[in-house]
Amino acid sequence: MTAPVLNIKDLHKSFGDLEVLRGVDLAAPRGHVVSLIGSSGSGKSTLLRCCNLLEDSQQGEIAFEGEPVRWKGHGADRRPADPKQVTRIRTNLSMVFQSFNLWAHMTVLQNVMEAPVHVLKRDRAEVEAAARGYLDKVGIGDKADRYPAELSGGQQQRAAIARALCMEPRALLFDEPTSALDPELEQEVVRVIKALAEEGRTMILVTHDMNMARDCSDHVIFLHQGRIEEEGAPDRLFGNPESDRLRGFLSSTTPG
Repeated sequence: MTAPVLNIKDLHKSFGDLEVLRGVDLAAPRGHVVSLIGSSGSGKSTLLRCCNLLEDSQQGEIAFEGEPVRWKGHGADRRPADPKQVTRIRTNLSMVFQSFNLWAHMTVLQNVMEAPVHVLKRDRAEVEAAARGYLDKVGIGDKADRYPAELSGGQQQRAAIARALCMEPRALLFDEPTSALDPELEQEVVRVIKALAEEGRTMILVTHDMNMARDCSDHVIFLHQGRIEEEGAPDRLFGNPESDRLRGFLSSTTPG
């Protein structure tokens, strides 16, 4: 049986005295989309940042394709022990942020090419061909030579998705990819994410968009105060939630 791309067990994360994650498990099998939902402050984005080691956790196991992250120290002093392992894992878990994080002084094409050329040391001509292909895939191939400031928010986020894809990652991590966008621009990005899900890409998605979570996901996790309150297939979670907290959350986020 193939190991999940990412497998997390009993993860704990605190910021000082504030305990944000309180023993969370998560598995992202290859080709599956896992969505994380919950109120602001429930720990969703922190969990995602722990997935690719942007945040250090104090307890628990993280394994990438069956390979455990090696740690040194304990509790608040725990850190990954092998910087090369961290780099390898991060380059295989491409993250798309809420705020786009594009380089303002580079064209869209240069933004997409930057990491594959300078971090992965791939051939520039091959990377350019791939980058143009991914920009076409997300619907902004004609914007390759523009600068981020010349693009709408939706176009900038699609450029960020193309940049993540150009790393040829094992999984894509999305941290509220549509929350900074107006509704019309949001739908541009939702369509791209749905298309990636239909391709069978492995994705972990933090989202406030319940329609996207329901339509794109194989598995949905509802976090409440740093714990998994309920999880399961989207049809059951959205159609027949078991916990009062999830029912209350869904009623507050569903129009009408």
